Amino acid sequence: MDDRQGFYFDDLEEGMSEVFSKTITEADLLMFAGVSGDTNPIHLDQDFASRTMFEGRIAHGMLTASLVSTVLGTKLPGPGAIYVNQNLRFLAPVRIGDTVIARAAVTALNDEKKRVTLATTCNVGETKVLDGEAVLMVPRRPDNNEVS
Repeated sequence: MDDRQGFYFDDLEEGMSEVFSKTITEADLLMFAGVSGDTNPIHLDQDFASRTMFEGRIAHGMLTASLVSTVLGTKLPGPGAIYVNQNLRFLAPVRIGDTVIARAAVTALNDEKKRVTLATTCNVGETKVLDGEAVLMVPRRPDNNEVS
């Protein structure tokens, strides 16, 4: 693997895993709201959020999920892999100041379709805040004489 090409399908094995961690900041919520257009006050307005079941602001669920995309797109399988599917279950809120650890682990390989299935999770400390599964298309090594 290098900066421009991640793992090839031929290099992947069940059980391989990678992580990415990030501490969520005020700026992250503001920038994500700006990029996504999701200006729900639960994320941006402390007065509004304090009157909800969360009793304060929470990060966008998709901001948390985007950290899974970071693992998949930069580490495992890495550059060159293409998302095919992702399912997500949001289990607990993420707040400003929380450090989220996103993890992806290879659970299955489909040789015929060059697809890899990965278990995807995010934790804040011991609390699992997101659980899911991703399927990605991963190119074969070019010297296999196959079209990726």
